[in-house]
Amino acid sequence: MRQQREPQEFEEKVIQISRVTKKTTGGNKMGFSILMVVGDKKGRVGIGLGKAQDVMSAIRKGVKKAKKKMITVPMDGTTIPFPITVKKGAGKVLLKPAPKGSGIIAGGPVRAVVEAAGVRDVSSKILGSQNQASSVYAAFEALTQMQHIVEQKGLELKSIADVEKEEEEKLKQLEQQAKETVQKELKSPKKAAAVKKPSKKTAPQPKKKAVKTKAATSKKAAVKK
Repeated sequence: MRQQREPQEFEEKVIQISRVTKKTTGGNKMGFSILMVVGDKKGRVGIGLGKAQDVMSAIRKGVKKAKKKMITVPMDGTTIPFPITVKKGAGKVLLKPAPKGSGIIAGGPVRAVVEAAGVRDVSSKILGSQNQASSVYAAFEALTQMQHIVEQKGLELKSIADVEKEEEEKLKQLEQQAKETVQKELKSPKKAAAVKKPSKKTAPQPKKKAVKTKAATSKKAAVKK
């Protein structure tokens, strides 16, 4: 029997894998540089760059660094509280809040960052370099600055848990209203009678049997003769 894997606390995504060389007195050493994004999809996200001679070691180092640099992303329900444009190095990214249900409208690297953070509705545009690493660093810097602005201004925002509770309450109210309407229809005497006794127009009528008269039988006998 295979053992079931335990659910991971954080989601890990590989953004970019680069093969690098290092010159030493003994010759050139080959290695890998991997950019990782780590998030819990509940408002926390981090990025880290891991370097090692093999891929798995580089991934582990990148995940470890990302967990150390995690930030808490401010969210207003399922989206971000306000639009922001940030330039970080060669990368420049625009993030804008989107209506509920619109989804994540963003490119690959920026999408990975906001998805790992748990943002469900957001619109984004890459204004600077199209390099994946540059876009990831710019998106992460935008979320970091957003966190500082919210803390300085003391804005009150709704969390995802609050939005989910509101949705559950709305569903319960709709179910209760549906039950009440059904009970009222069953209790009302006119509607109950209409349901139990079908009308004369709709009720199926029995077929009438053809009655043979004496005149018809005498005509048939005359024809046979």
